[in-house]
Amino acid sequence: VELEAKVVALSDEINFLRTLHETELTELQSQISDTSVVLSMDNSRSLDLDGIIAEVKAQYEEMAKCSRAEAEAWYQTKFETLQAQAGKHGDDLRNTRNEIAEMNRAIQRLQAEIDTIKNQRAKLEAAIARLR
Repeated sequence: VELEAKVVALSDEINFLRTLHETELTELQSQISDTSVVLSMDNSRSLDLDGIIAEVKAQYEEMAKCSRAEAEAWYQTKFETLQAQAGKHGDDLRNTRNEIAEMNRAIQRLQAEIDTIKNQRAKLEAAIARLR
């Protein structure tokens, strides 16, 4: 039961992470599509395309780094929340099992008392029958 609960929790976490990844990918793609590039053209022959490409690449890497940091912080928060919930559910399950065990013991005690009382009644009925 515990392993099955862990499997369900891990499956839920995988689905959650998959959804988050798809959302981030969509968001990044929308940012890329919304990004406009402004080029100024200098007719001189000394256009430094390598420098421009390097600058654009550096800007993109900075945006990716920020997005990655935000996603990691969000993942960490969500993971801690899920861990807390798992711990709480584990405690609840343990408490429920203990309650069930206590109730089973009480049922066994009551059944033993019922059997004892039935035997006493049978003996009393036999004694009454002998007296008649």
